[in-house]
Amino acid sequence: MPPRSSADSPRFATGVLNVDKPAGESSFSVVNRLRRLTGAHRVGHAGTLDPLATGVLPILFESATRLAEFALKLRKTYVADVHLGFVTATDDAEADAEPAGDPGPLTVAEVESALAEFRGRILQRPPTYSAVKVEGKRAYRLARQGEPAEPAAREVDVYSARLLEFTPGAHAVARVEVECGSGTYLRAIARDLGARLGVGGYLGRLVRTAYGPLSIGDAVRLDDLAGAVAVRSRLLPAEVILPDMERVRLNVEQEAQVRQGRAVRVVPEPGPGPIRAHDTEGRLVALGRTDPLRRTFVPEKVLS
Repeated sequence: MPPRSSADSPRFATGVLNVDKPAGESSFSVVNRLRRLTGAHRVGHAGTLDPLATGVLPILFESATRLAEFALKLRKTYVADVHLGFVTATDDAEADAEPAGDPGPLTVAEVESALAEFRGRILQRPPTYSAVKVEGKRAYRLARQGEPAEPAAREVDVYSARLLEFTPGAHAVARVEVECGSGTYLRAIARDLGARLGVGGYLGRLVRTAYGPLSIGDAVRLDDLAGAVAVRSRLLPAEVILPDMERVRLNVEQEAQVRQGRAVRVVPEPGPGPIRAHDTEGRLVALGRTDPLRRTFVPEKVLS
């Protein structure tokens, strides 16, 4: 009997795993480890964490990988150590630190005042070593080739930024908590906070403590996952990574039609915003919108 191909093997469950990413491992390597561990056909992540960073990394399995674009819209919370008085080429601890100013005289009040300027919708320049494209090329690749180019500044949302702790002195460290939207670089905040204080700064320890409803207190460590069964037991429903959406319930006949990409009329009639449709058992079936003329739910992304 010929060996069964991966296409013939049963699929792993659809869902989201809240992983506490360890330091020194890339988000991509975490995905690869879990793909090998579970044998899942499709595995991805929502929101890259740099190798030095730790904390909440949502891992998406099977059909949930199609929801990554929605997950990126969720708010994220970080706790970061900003080292003051020094700068690095990468804006974090991956490069050698060079003295830039004397942070000794800084006070808590001065740091809090400077940090307050980073709240709201701000203009931020991504780090030179980042995945942002400059004239069609990744900025970090240009920098590694000795052709550093500054990415263009862009608007990002910082919903809150507060000082948790301040260690004064020649090697001053400000521990800050930041809640922000997609595309915000904590390395850039560390760099710019140091510049605002006139002494330079770079990002040290970084922990993502929350990603939407996912918290670090509920995250699982990779070393605690012995196999596919252990992963499956910790899976969360795919919709946990969706922003707030109106919800409709499909009966069995409607579900069959939606799975074929057909529009259906549901009661009560949903509003104009994005909509998520669930089956009779509450499982997510599709995302879509309302056709106001035909007064139907139109599926745009159907999950298997």
